[in-house]
Amino acid sequence: MVLLLGSTAAHAEFRVCNQTLNLFNIAVGHEQAGAFRIEGWWAVPANSCVSPIKEDLQELRLKYVYVHALSITGEDLLEGEWDMCIKPEKFVYVKQPGVDWNCWVSGYQMARFAEVNTGNAKSWTVMVQQPQDAQGGQQ
Repeated sequence: MVLLLGSTAAHAEFRVCNQTLNLFNIAVGHEQAGAFRIEGWWAVPANSCVSPIKEDLQELRLKYVYVHALSITGEDLLEGEWDMCIKPEKFVYVKQPGVDWNCWVSGYQMARFAEVNTGNAKSWTVMVQQPQDAQGGQQ
């Protein structure tokens, strides 16, 4: 999958848009009130968008948001370097400062999240696109 990022002026929110032909699900993590909050899942149908964070990102002081995208067959769709906790069903996981990630102990599993640097913008949109096939690059 290709991940394109951009600031938007329409509404103050964090959006994820699906520019593929397949449904996928996302979980989103960010710092909130001194703790780290991860929440999932939002279904993102083909050629549509969802807004997991509907507030002004500047007001929330969210420079970094973390996204995990999972196909309906369980395949990771975004390459990420940040390990965080998820569950197969809807969930909210709150990690307090100074506490280890203990996903397994808490009944969660570890997954890789991609970091999105919003640059302190009020709004941000992540566009997930279909990957180019091996033969289909520019010539």
